[in-house]
Amino acid sequence: MQTPYEFLIGLTYTRRGRRGRRRDGFMSFISGISVASIALGVAALIIVLSVMNGFQKEVRDRMLAVIPHIEVTAVPGPLEDAAGLAARLEARSDVLAAAPYVQGQGLFNSGDVVRGALVKGVDPAAEPKVSDIAQNLTGGAKLTDLAPKRFGVILGRDLARALGVRTGDKVALLVPQGNMTPAGLMPRMRQLTVLGYLSSGHYEYDSTMALLNIEDAAALFRTGGPQGLRLKTSDMNDAPAIARSIAAGLPPGVYASDWSRQNRTWFAAVQVEKRMMGIILFLIVLVGAFGLVSTLVMTVKEKQSDIAILRTLGASQGSIMAIFMIEGTIVGLVGVAAGVAAGLLVAENVGAIVSAIEALMGVEFLPKEIYFISTMPSDPRLSDIVPIAVFSFLLSLAATVYPSWRAARIHPAEALRYE
Repeated sequence: MQTPYEFLIGLTYTRRGRRGRRRDGFMSFISGISVASIALGVAALIIVLSVMNGFQKEVRDRMLAVIPHIEVTAVPGPLEDAAGLAARLEARSDVLAAAPYVQGQGLFNSGDVVRGALVKGVDPAAEPKVSDIAQNLTGGAKLTDLAPKRFGVILGRDLARALGVRTGDKVALLVPQGNMTPAGLMPRMRQLTVLGYLSSGHYEYDSTMALLNIEDAAALFRTGGPQGLRLKTSDMNDAPAIARSIAAGLPPGVYASDWSRQNRTWFAAVQVEKRMMGIILFLIVLVGAFGLVSTLVMTVKEKQSDIAILRTLGASQGSIMAIFMIEGTIVGLVGVAAGVAAGLLVAENVGAIVSAIEALMGVEFLPKEIYFISTMPSDPRLSDIVPIAVFSFLLSLAATVYPSWRAARIHPAEALRYE
């Protein structure tokens, strides 16, 4: 099958300058800049979005080390027949495990320091099945140390630091469910023994959370039993749909919420940030497209005599337009392909690259004591890469239309008048 002459001429113009086999250095330089601009924009988009995805995944994983995929909560509580409901939910193919819980707000007091906290009562035997809390305990603590009626507590690492307490120290917990006395309602207080620390790497939880045995928490908050169930699903990304399915079969006064709803504001902010960053970085690709327009306009100017000769030999305006659109398409295709390759290469090795820069410059971009991670996270996703490549290529293709249209409108007589 014979190759169309429009493609062959367009390919020749992409590689050569004004004198047939002799490459014109300046035109080649301009064409190379256009390719580099498009490639740089595509690579920057892929790298930045991959790093943002990596940070989002890192934070999400740290959240899910403490919070469950789904929470089933009775309002006002307690949850009737919690064991029976847990058995029914665990019978579902999309629910792996269920664990009861109790929670409430309290004030911790140590010396002159008072800090508010969310107190969670957990079942030491069932909790490891639904969360990774047991894997994030430090200070020699184990979840099984939360024995009933021992009133031991595991404090968030930053909460313990703020209170100035260590393992084995005593700390007072004040709960709003008080006792009625002749002097009025007095808050209830209980001395607790610090058993260790929760260190999830997420400041929001490490500074405001404390863990008790579920029986001790139920006694302190007078809930009369578990307030709800914490569920682990087969796929955390399906948790919203599973939560809606579970909610449809729950009795009145019992609700189901998934992990994305509990942190909706944070995830919405990350999505807006990613979207705005993508728009800003896409301007780099737009600059490359403008460079492509300039390249094609200069090529058309240089090739006026060639265009006139082709027209006199019978080439139609559509063929002339196709020649220059093919040239621009090749430049755009090469730029996008190079950008995707470079972006993926850097995104997959961004941790090693950042570490090398830190070693070379003697700086630390991610101090572990602040960010709790020592390497730059990266998570390249096909859902980001494909739209970036497609839109960048379409933008490059659109940039070829006007110069190609101008080339097709050149009159042979006018072009050859001064030749």
